[in-house]
Amino acid sequence: MSAQPTGTPPERTRDAERTRAEILTVATEEFAHSGYAGARVDVIAAKTSTTKRMIYYYFGGKEQLYVAALEAAYTRIRGLEQQLDVEHLDPVEAIRELAGLTFDHHEAHPDFIRLVSIENIHHGEHIAGSAVLSNLANPALDVLGAILDRGRADGVFRADADALDVHQVISSFCIFRTANQHTFGALFGRDMLAPGCGTASARCSATWCSGICAHRDPADHTAAKGRARPALSRWWSLLGEGRSCLATLPSSGRRLPAVPGRRRRPARGGRDPLDPVSP
Repeated sequence: MSAQPTGTPPERTRDAERTRAEILTVATEEFAHSGYAGARVDVIAAKTSTTKRMIYYYFGGKEQLYVAALEAAYTRIRGLEQQLDVEHLDPVEAIRELAGLTFDHHEAHPDFIRLVSIENIHHGEHIAGSAVLSNLANPALDVLGAILDRGRADGVFRADADALDVHQVISSFCIFRTANQHTFGALFGRDMLAPGCGTASARCSATWCSGICAHRDPADHTAAKGRARPALSRWWSLLGEGRSCLATLPSSGRRLPAVPGRRRRPARGGRDPLDPVSP
């Protein structure tokens, strides 16, 4: 008598994996567009031709499903960063390549940006409770840290260039254009996701991020000390390092209205108004 097969058949396992992946994809869209509070499990079930009971079987509940969507979204971008082959590039080009990858990912996955925004509304409480997401912090900085180490060793990056600071700048620039596209467009008349604008913005992001890491004499900004709050002074310094990319941005062709009660200070002595050491 032949032995009976044991365990779950491969076909059933594959079906379960496909079902779970489909639920997670639809749930990500639902949470991104309706928020955590507004998303409904029965809508997700209807769109996946499953049942609420099956969703609870796979994920446990609405909160667990939301956390799983966050984990999948963050795992995707962290995986892309770690797969990026920059060892053969010089450190400056490696920073540009990493910034470009982040830029392209965020443009292609607007639901990721929406999920991040929604989780911030909830003060990051779900991320804080996820062991998977807490373990993704180091991989995000490991790639950057290795590039910065090479740059410092080659003498092209400043000694105080910090991986978390650079990660913050990359994320800020790449997230802004998607997260604020509607309000920015309504106020300033520019579609930041329009064809052509993305290419210029990507160049600007890469230039800015490589510029803030570039080696320079610490005495260059000595005059700025004590003139502003330390955090503000630091960000003006970062802005100054990346200002060369501003010429790449296309004009919206729209003249902005004057802000009541605010006078624009004329440039004095021919100095660049973006110069971080200007008073």
